[in-house]
Amino acid sequence: MDCLFCKIIKREIPATIQYEDDHMIAFNDINPKAPIHLLIVPKKHICTLNDVTEQDIELVGRLVKTASTLAEQFNIAQSGYRTVFNCNDDGGQEVYHIHLHLLGGKKL
Repeated sequence: MDCLFCKIIKREIPATIQYEDDHMIAFNDINPKAPIHLLIVPKKHICTLNDVTEQDIELVGRLVKTASTLAEQFNIAQSGYRTVFNCNDDGGQEVYHIHLHLLGGKKL
């Protein structure tokens, strides 16, 4: 598989990792749209939100919970933040491995 995020997970490509556990990894976006812009990526390769199965529901919930935990750690929880999943070309998805954007640190 030639997936950019899978290569980051395997440490074949460097990234500034901010969080990791058995299920996911979070790292700084290389093209940030806000002072805080993290990508929260499951270690399981799932191409798009359309490919999420019943078995993936808990994993997707973990992504969302991790976003709120990271928002606390980066001191943006109280001021506010945005979370975004992009899906397919018209939705702005550039890497075909689901990921949740966490953006904050300024008024969006």
